[in-house]
Amino acid sequence: MVTTIQISEDLQEELKNRKLYDKESYEEVIWDLIEDTLELSEETKRDIEEARTDIKAGRTHSLAKVKKELGL
Repeated sequence: MVTTIQISEDLQEELKNRKLYDKESYEEVIWDLIEDTLELSEETKRDIEEARTDIKAGRTHSLAKVKKELGL
């Protein structure tokens, strides 16, 4: 069964940017994203979620700040 979905213009642009070649369909892009997620270990998924939590809480360091601290 074929169906249509509504997505925002921002999401459409993001999917467009993830295409590996011009004629790749959005369905192929989405399947690639799903496949990538399935390949992650549970530990990696927890680490990603922890990193997202840290980012939302502002517990990050900019590259410029790290370079400055390291004298680079």
